[in-house]
Formats: sequence, structure tokens, C-alpha cells
Amino acid sequence: MIGKLKLSLPDGVQDYLPDECYNKRRIEDRIRKFFYLSGYNEIETPVIEFFDVFAGVKPSIDQEQMFKLIDPEGRILVLRPDITMPIARVVGTKMANHPLPLRLFYLGNVYRYGEFQAGKQREVAQAGVELLGVGGPEADAEVIAMAIQLFLDLGLDEFQIDIGQVEFFKGLIEEAGISEQEAEEIRALIDQKNMLALEMLLKKLPISEHIKDTMYRLPQLYGDSEILKEAMKISRNPKCRAALENIYQVYGILKDYGFDRYVTFDLGMVQSFNFYTGIIFRGITRELGYPVCGGGRYDRLVSEFGRDLPATGFAVGIKRLLIALERQGKLEEIPQVDVLVVVENGQMGRAYEFMQQLKSRNKRVEMFLPTGGFANPLDYARERRIPKVVEFKEKEGVVEYEVDLE
Repeated sequence: MIGKLKLSLPDGVQDYLPDECYNKRRIEDRIRKFFYLSGYNEIETPVIEFFDVFAGVKPSIDQEQMFKLIDPEGRILVLRPDITMPIARVVGTKMANHPLPLRLFYLGNVYRYGEFQAGKQREVAQAGVELLGVGGPEADAEVIAMAIQLFLDLGLDEFQIDIGQVEFFKGLIEEAGISEQEAEEIRALIDQKNMLALEMLLKKLPISEHIKDTMYRLPQLYGDSEILKEAMKISRNPKCRAALENIYQVYGILKDYGFDRYVTFDLGMVQSFNFYTGIIFRGITRELGYPVCGGGRYDRLVSEFGRDLPATGFAVGIKRLLIALERQGKLEEIPQVDVLVVVENGQMGRAYEFMQQLKSRNKRVEMFLPTGGFANPLDYARERRIPKVVEFKEKEGVVEYEVDLE
């Protein structure tokens, strides 16, 4: 009797069958080409890292979500839960002599525990870019514009990019003078848009009514550019106003690119405010209840590895992107084999050379092997929807014929 686990997969991972794998590789190839043509160079980091790499600046991945291992020396290792941190390690330790800015991109898998839901896997295929060595709105606008253009090039319809600014929330926290724990409780409720719990918590805190009112309104400050005007009217803190000015600058560039119709603003988007240091954003589609991509500015991260560099970037989830494209009918079927080659004894060398010539012209070619109930190559070609058969015969030579697939 075969054990149950032998026939199953652990939660959060999956097999990609041929149709799925074809589209996954096709999308990954297009993403790789897009990043490369945008002036970014590919970088690859190992799947296994020391736990210490992720134990500095609080990342967006909690320790409890990491897959941990112990090496023979007793040191804690992790399956990388994120690729931005390892890239920061590489930049801080091995790329000191490279001219700035550094434009890097990656494709790879990350591994993390977490709330299990559709599209949220424990093995997550990602692609992303990191722009290091440049501060200011131009760099932020570049990576946001790349996310928009990537979705357009892949044929994704009806998506939007929500833009926030963590410094706006940080300004309110500093002005309120509350503890880190209280700030985290407020942040979580704002990010969840839990208005009732947020109202009850704010009532307990000894802060001004103006700050309470502004914090309570944060989850509702979502929409078009009119939201920024509204936020500016109620902002007294210089740090908050500077954050809004930064969004205006980034938005102005995106508007010049003609991308303003894809942009909305969400000042209640305050996740990972200990990691990000400015603009944050995420990509949303109507088909999914969770983001397809996310990113932002993280100016303090590389300093954890010995080099002080501003940085910004984003990552897109390949699986989530595939789900969105599938629901919009944008995936493709695997192309059929173009030619079926049938070979008699003694003709194998000629047939093999012919097959290589076809492959050099990007033709899919398959050699007929009588099996699976198909003794007749014509029946096999009809079943597999192969439009052409080429037979290499000892006496007649090469015989070609088209297959009626109707």
C-alpha cells in the first residue's frame, strides 16, 4: 500500500503541469526581457542564507514565517523569505566598486509560512527590480512606471497602482508621542481598515483630538488626486506635508508618462513602516482580492550590510500574475508539434539530421514511437493535432504529406 503523503504535496506548494509551466516560463521570459531592455542587469542569490541576513532592520517577513534549518556547525539557516535583503547583502559586500546607480533585477523563488489562501503560497515565484544609489521622486517614479508598463506589455487589463507614503503616518506618530507598541496597534488597524476597533483604541490614547481625527480618517483617504489635496488641508506636521509633496512629485512624473489613469492614492496603506522609508505602492486587479505586485523605498536597508545607499524597487508575484491573466483569458495553449517524423530501419541518421534542421528554424518536431495504442502514425498525428508527417523510408526515400485535422 502506498503511503498517503507519498502521493501528496505539502501545503502551499504546487506542481506545474505542462500547460501551466509553458505559460509560467513564457511570462518569466517576457519579464526578464522587459527588465533587461529597461537597463537592469540580472542578479541571482542562493536559496539558502544565514538567518542573520534577515535579522537586522525589521523586514516585512516575521521570523515566525521563515523556514529554518540548522547546518552541521549549529548555525541557523533559512530558505530565503525575500530576495531584496540578499541583494542588499550583495551590494553592501561585493559591489562597492560598481558605478551608481545600480539597476538590478531578479527572478526566483522565496519561501515563507503565512496565512494560507488562494494565491498565497509557501513557495512563491517572484520577479522584481531594485534601483540603488538614487534618492528622490525620479527613481520612485521609474520603478512604478516599470510596474505599469510591465502589466500593459503582458496584456493585463483593468489594473491600478495604489500609492502611499509611510512618512505621512510616521509624522503623525512622532507628533502623537506614543509608544512603539501603540503605534504598531494603530498601524495594524489602519492597514486592515478596521474603523470600529481603531476608533476605540484612539479614544484611550492621550493624544490631541486633531491627531486622533487625522489617524481615524487615514483608512478613508483613498482615491484620486483630490485625496492628496484633502490630506494637505488637514496636515499640520512638516513631516506629513513633506510626504505629501513627495507623492505629488512622483505623481507629476507618472502623469507626464501618461500613466495617471492607472494611479490611485491610499494614505491608509501603512504596512511594514519600519522597513519602508517613503513611497510605497501595490498593484491591484479586479480579478484578485490581493495585490499582484508591491514595493517602495527602503533607504536604510543596505546600511545593514556596511554601505549607505538609498534604494527603491518592487516585486511581482508570478503565480498571482498568472491567475489574473488566466481570469482575463490572456494565457495561451502549448503550441502543437509542427512535424511528426516516421523512420524505417537504416534511415535514423538522415531523419535525425532533418529533425535538427527543423529545430534550427524553431519548428517543433517529434519522432514517432509506436506505443500507447497507436500503431499507425497517421492516427497518432490526428490525435495529437500534428499537421504534417514526414516518413523516411528505405526504398521510397522521403515521403511528406499533410494531415487532415478536421
